[in-house]
Amino acid sequence: MLFEVTADELDPGRVAEHVRRDDAGAIALFYGVVRDHNRGRRVMHLEYDAYPEMATKVMRQIAAEVKERFGVAEIAIQHRTGRLEIGETSLLVAVSSAHRKEAFEACQALVDRFKETVPVWKKEVFEDGEEWVEGDH
Repeated sequence: MLFEVTADELDPGRVAEHVRRDDAGAIALFYGVVRDHNRGRRVMHLEYDAYPEMATKVMRQIAAEVKERFGVAEIAIQHRTGRLEIGETSLLVAVSSAHRKEAFEACQALVDRFKETVPVWKKEVFEDGEEWVEGDH
């Protein structure tokens, strides 16, 4: 399993390969990408900070919960820290399972739980200021 917080550029091929298994007919891969706007304001870039040891511990916990709930084969999660420009990938979540339905549902559940619980913090830098953002708005 792969659970990682890194300042390096994320590699979707590596994440997908970590969950690939011969008994899994589906791999769902979610990309969280920096967009150019939020709540009616133009975003210039994002800055992410994290507590890596705690973040990976929580990633493992939510992966275990989701794996049990959906009966999926494997899970991998990567999150990037530091300054990210518009269009760059901040989060990758990959799930493999025997069938696509479980892979999609588990992937969505992981992203939702990640945003609720993992100690990764986002600062949005706008044209007219900056703001730390907690969770989904």
